[in-house]
Amino acid sequence: MESTRLFDPATYADGVPYELIAEMRSQASIHWVEEPAVMGWSEGPGYWAVLSHESVKRVLREPTLFSSHMGATQIRDPGTADMLSFVQRMMLNQDPPEHTRLRRLLTKSFTPRAISKLEVSIRSRAMEIVDRIVNQGSADFSSEIAAELPLMTLAEIMGVPEQDRMLLFDWSNRVIGYQDTEYSSSDQFDPATGTEMARKARSIRDNIGRDVNGQMPDPRSREGLADMYFYAGELAEYRRRHPGEDVVSTLLATADEEGAITTAEFETMFFLFAVAGNETLRNGIPGGMLALLENPGQLQKLLSEPHLLPSAIEEMLRFAPPVIHFRRTATDNVELDGVNIRAGEKVVVYHAAANRDPKIFNDPDNFDIERSPNEHLTFGAGPHFCLGAHLARSQMIAIFEQVLTRLPGIALNGKPEYLVSNFQNGLKHLPIIWRT
Repeated sequence: MESTRLFDPATYADGVPYELIAEMRSQASIHWVEEPAVMGWSEGPGYWAVLSHESVKRVLREPTLFSSHMGATQIRDPGTADMLSFVQRMMLNQDPPEHTRLRRLLTKSFTPRAISKLEVSIRSRAMEIVDRIVNQGSADFSSEIAAELPLMTLAEIMGVPEQDRMLLFDWSNRVIGYQDTEYSSSDQFDPATGTEMARKARSIRDNIGRDVNGQMPDPRSREGLADMYFYAGELAEYRRRHPGEDVVSTLLATADEEGAITTAEFETMFFLFAVAGNETLRNGIPGGMLALLENPGQLQKLLSEPHLLPSAIEEMLRFAPPVIHFRRTATDNVELDGVNIRAGEKVVVYHAAANRDPKIFNDPDNFDIERSPNEHLTFGAGPHFCLGAHLARSQMIAIFEQVLTRLPGIALNGKPEYLVSNFQNGLKHLPIIWRT
């Protein structure tokens, strides 16, 4: 079936298949998609793909009918009951009221002082990043510019020593790029430069068992990321003994009527920070840059009218969302846009499809930095609306201010290379050139 291409990660090696999505949506807003065995994945039961803006928003806003917890939030079912039980403990894979408690504790940790301090650091670090490459005349935008700012910001938020930040890079690569040979074996951290707890974590990675093909276990399991969970536990204990002004120190000291956050809860929240907080922005920034480079008229308009940058950022987020989809599971028999969905079936909402729904967006395949209104769903909707949306926008504005004002004549310098993933809309490499 043609719709199976929507599931196959290999389809995304050249980017999101927007033509396929548009064709499917023109036939129906919801499609049944088979899950054949592909790229080492075993066959799955299939799922409902939701492609309209209205229905995506409804699913995200009704957790009692469409659960994040029952089967977690990835299309593929976890391989074992133990793996499912493990990932269900993550905030991303919880429903109210359990999700509400953890989100409230985390929200309290982002104090006005902490956010203000972060925003000052973001602007300073964006400048430092461009300082390092401004005289080169060329660079890989994805690895040399876009990847650094989210890593530095996350390290500050999480209280991770800066010399350990490449551990965050490796962990997020291994999770998001599990089907991509370059990302699944990511090993950029240098133990010689890290802290003692980082070196211990790195040694644990060396002892993680691999299959006959040399591949590490599924990173959705505790065994597959044993090094990360060890580091998170060590960091929690260290920050309890030596609290700083970072968000994590505040989080660990915050309590409600149910008590303080436990180390086990912190470990799963650390996963959410390290992966979701890093990878989404790391892909969103180069996605936005490519949209500008492939639409030179819009790039020139932005250069001549820099006050349009906030609007341009929103259009980048709509046009090239870093997260392609999220899964929910139907808790009961339910009708959605005329389709009868049975309890227990997977319901996968496609942000990439909702953001180009012609019923909501005029000329949706056109990149327009002055688009208004711009009701994209890149940050989701409902109880799981992205907590980091404000900081993501701040980082995008900071880095694009630097790039657009200090890299004159910026242009593509080769073919972009996409991540092989049906989940993250990732640009592994984006070669650029500019005048020096």
